[in-house]
Amino acid sequence: MKQTILVVEDDKMIRELVSIYLKKADYDVMEAADGEEAKTIFLTWHPCLIVLDLMLPKVSGEDFCTWVRERERNEVSIIMLSAKARTDDKINGLKMGADDYLTKPFDPDELVAHVEAVLRRTGQFCQKITYGGLCIKPRKGEVVLFDKQLHLTKHEFNLLFHFMENPNVVLSREDLIQHLYPYADKTVLDRTIDAHIKKLREKIEDNPASPKRIHTVRGMGYKFVDE
Repeated sequence: MKQTILVVEDDKMIRELVSIYLKKADYDVMEAADGEEAKTIFLTWHPCLIVLDLMLPKVSGEDFCTWVRERERNEVSIIMLSAKARTDDKINGLKMGADDYLTKPFDPDELVAHVEAVLRRTGQFCQKITYGGLCIKPRKGEVVLFDKQLHLTKHEFNLLFHFMENPNVVLSREDLIQHLYPYADKTVLDRTIDAHIKKLREKIEDNPASPKRIHTVRGMGYKFVDE
């Protein structure tokens, strides 16, 4: 799965340039032009890394950095990209929680190299799958819907993880039974899977902004839709 990077920059030309180079390096890229928009995108897509300008409208880069660190201290990396080039600006940025600090003007290829270096150090903390606000973190056993942590049972978690690893693929009840109960010593009924899915749907679709993710495919099974 590709890692998602959020580029927060109010200068459209710089923002698009950074995005082009990161996409060429095979990252999924989201863009925000100000701090408020960045918060919304962050809660929706749970990026692994943020390229962050400091002089932003609405919410400053410094305040946004603090806001991010209060929510996900170790699971997202931050590279500050700023025209503030004084040594004390760099020191303050790193103390605030940035993993790296580059000054403008910059070479886009160098920025990509810094992104790759930071993710080599921190990428193990960012193993997640995200679709429109729904984020599963298999190493931590956590599921987040926007900014709310969901409490799933073991079977619900494994079921959701299996769905999110296979988006837009119809999975039969037999496949789901085998996935959840590989060593069952008695017959597991189809309605057991239906009951798990009913409860899972209630939990992952309880936000008004959440689309209907798990679709019933009549006569075949279920499909997790990533749109």
